[in-house]
Formats: sequence, C-alpha cells, structure tokens
Amino acid sequence: MWVDTHCHVYDPGEGNTVDGTIAAAVSENVTRMVCVGTARDTRILANEIALANDFVFSTVGVHPHDATEGTDSIHDLITRKKVVGIGECGLDYHYSHSPHEIQQQVFAEHIRLANETDLTLVIHTRDAWADTFRILDHEGMPRNVVFHCFTGGPDEAAECLRRGGFLSFSGIITFKNADATREALRCAQRDRILIETDSPYLAPVPHRGKPNEPALVSLVGAKVAEV
Repeated sequence: MWVDTHCHVYDPGEGNTVDGTIAAAVSENVTRMVCVGTARDTRILANEIALANDFVFSTVGVHPHDATEGTDSIHDLITRKKVVGIGECGLDYHYSHSPHEIQQQVFAEHIRLANETDLTLVIHTRDAWADTFRILDHEGMPRNVVFHCFTGGPDEAAECLRRGGFLSFSGIITFKNADATREALRCAQRDRILIETDSPYLAPVPHRGKPNEPALVSLVGAKVAEV
C-alpha cells in the first residue's frame, strides 16, 4: 500500500480527469492521497475532492509565488473537514514571483497558524534554505513539518532533520542529475522519509516529461528503497 503525501489531483494533466486519476491511483494500491491547495481556487477544489473521496485529504496554504495574496483567505478553510495541513507555503527565490520580504512575512504567518492549530506544516523552499531555517527558528518549529519535494543535499537534510522535520522525496529522486538529493536520502532516518508525486509535475523515470499522477508514487518509493 502506498501514500502520496503531496499531489495536485485537481490538475490531472492533459488528457486525464480527476475521477480517472483517482481511480488509477486506487488500482495501483495508493490508499491515501494528500491533495495540496496553493491558491484561492485550488484550496477549495482540493477540499471538495477530499470530501468526495474517503482516502483523499487536503491542505490549505498560499504558495510563495502567490504570497502577495496574504493569508486572510485561508483562515475560514482551516477548520473544514479533512484539512490536515497548512501549506504548501515557504520561500521561492528561484523565480521570485513575489517580493522576498512578502514571502518571508507570509511564510511566518503560516508557521504561526500551524503552531496554533497543530496541523502539519508543508514547506516549499527553493534557493532559500538560510531564510527558511531562520524563520522557522524564530517562529518555532511546529510538531510536524514536511519539507516537500526535497531537493537539497546532505547539509540541508541534516538541518531539516536536526529540527525534527520530515523529508518528502518526489520523482526527482529518479533523475540522473539528482546525486546530491540521493546522498541526502542516504543520511535520513527511515522514520523521517516520506514520498510524493507532486503531480501533475515531476513524473518519475521512465515517465519523465509526461503528466505525473499519484498512481506513479510506487516508482518513487522503489527508487527510495533502491538508494
């Protein structure tokens, strides 16, 4: 049995449907999926899909790309049934679609919400490790923190693990150029490792370049086991 800890099934990819994507996952023994909301419309869709499917759960958050939206719009969604996490949220300095200062402020607000509600915090961080750790340390690490789609190396993994975080590995772990991420995986305790698809993005080898889906999470798990 498999769990896809991070997917976006409301965006099933070209040629697929939400119902078809979920059915395909079930046929591949995926027994739990966490559908992650990142913007105003997708937060609602993620929760609606969760409410309609016993084995799907949802999160509410503001992606760093959309940080200028602020967190006011997620407060009324946090208490909805089957919401199990805050995020994805964090910092993305690779694209910098929102000013860094606003990203930092909104990330801190998410951390506070996770601490207040005791919901899992789902972090997206890209080219922003130092500020990610600084803000987490300042606000206080929530009880459960997932570093989603982990792409750091051993040093970043060590800092995440030292703070009690979980490392969630995606199809990137199967990519030829992901040696540093595979080395980070080797450093992690087994009870700190999660797997995800981040579908419809980052399909694992041999499906790279095609729309990803939760049904392929077993390929991520197999590669994690091999490493």
